[in-house]
Amino acid sequence: MPSKKRNPIRLLIVDDHPAFRMGLAALIQSQQDMEVAAECGDGQQAVDLFRTVKPDVTLMDLRLPGLSGVEAILAIRKEFPEARVIVVTTYDWDEDVYRAMQSGAKSYLLKDMTQEQIAGTIRAVHAGDSKLPSNVADRLAERLKREELTQREQDVLTLLTKGRSNKEIASDLAISEDTVKYHLKTLFTKLGVQDRTEAAISAIRHGIVHLD
Repeated sequence: MPSKKRNPIRLLIVDDHPAFRMGLAALIQSQQDMEVAAECGDGQQAVDLFRTVKPDVTLMDLRLPGLSGVEAILAIRKEFPEARVIVVTTYDWDEDVYRAMQSGAKSYLLKDMTQEQIAGTIRAVHAGDSKLPSNVADRLAERLKREELTQREQDVLTLLTKGRSNKEIASDLAISEDTVKYHLKTLFTKLGVQDRTEAAISAIRHGIVHLD
């Protein structure tokens, strides 16, 4: 039998793709100083499992059924402020990076990064570091230059990207068309765009609105 690892870094893996979870688990188990404490495929399960297994580090995808990755991180850190979470995802949109880091994630990795990068980041975060890969840090810096949208502006922008007219947006949000026009004007300014088409393109390119 293989010898038991001494004081390993215990990890919770959260991803709704079983094949990727299996790959991460294999990577972790191959490291002499790490072990998989638990794994699951949705956000609420992640919160429940965290309470049970108290992992040292959690690897969290963003796109999850039920609670999103960001919502799960917020729920976990509300109950366990010392929780150390690394986002491991396919998406490198600056808004996703921003939301993840705002929620309390300690690092943000893309799924195409090497095993050495992922293992190294796990060790760094476990040691208390929160360093971001340079390309992700660049994305975050880009996002920080952009002014925050209000929830209502976000709602208007989401409907705009779905092709809704001002009248339809007003109806959907139970507000006047003049109010819609006001919100469009302010969000155009915040996004640095001139019209509806540019706003929709910007929203999708930056990950402010997701089409899925």
